[in-house]
Amino acid sequence: MKANCALIITTNTRTEETDESGRMAKRLLIEAGHKVAIHEFVDNDKARIQGLMFRLLGNPTLQVIITSGGTGISVQDVTVEAVSEILEKRIDGFGELFRQLSYNEIGAVSMLSRALAGTVRKKLIFCLPGSVTAMELGLKKLILPGLGHMIWELNR
Repeated sequence: MKANCALIITTNTRTEETDESGRMAKRLLIEAGHKVAIHEFVDNDKARIQGLMFRLLGNPTLQVIITSGGTGISVQDVTVEAVSEILEKRIDGFGELFRQLSYNEIGAVSMLSRALAGTVRKKLIFCLPGSVTAMELGLKKLILPGLGHMIWELNR
């Protein structure tokens, strides 16, 4: 099953020209046969992130929203707070597995990641760290291998 996706970059510094993880994510999604219908940047601001999420959730053609950035523990990292408040169901195993796989690659600092996934209005939302390595790990090991099944489960 192929998905219609939105890729959202939460940042105060990255631009389309400097966003390597977004470019890589877009490439991996397209190579897997999915469509990146929306690719937007939003400031690390809870209200702006939620506003964008609600706009995307109102788009009947989207099935998946992937965010890049804002999952750490700094004051500026607010993506998790913004998205957590609107989730209908959390997919706790996503964050747990992401941190386990990340631990195997980078060690104990992986505990600082608050990678998150869940559902809202029959759409999947994945919140990943902004690094290229983290985005690649999340997509290749967790999201892409099971995306078709996740969409099927969500819509049955």
